[in-house]
Amino acid sequence: MPLIHLSLMLAFTLSLLGALMYRSHLMSTLLCLEGMMLAIFVLTSVNTLNMHNNLSFMLPIIILVFAACEAAVGLALLVMISNSYGNDYVQNLNLLQC
Repeated sequence: MPLIHLSLMLAFTLSLLGALMYRSHLMSTLLCLEGMMLAIFVLTSVNTLNMHNNLSFMLPIIILVFAACEAAVGLALLVMISNSYGNDYVQNLNLLQC
């Protein structure tokens, strides 16, 4: 396994562990999700360039579009929650409340 693949898998794993361990703030969870999407984007870009397949050149762009949509929805949720509750603590959210 090349060193670039190993480092990208490690970056994805560390971002996943960060998202699972530091769930107290919504902003830290969003940053970990962005790190995961960045690792997936770079990994698919490297694999696409190594395969020389014309049909798979659009895959990194599609992943980048999904990452941008995820970031926009996450930031909209962060703004809405911080305006409603005054902070971004995930533990203070009550989903049963109307």
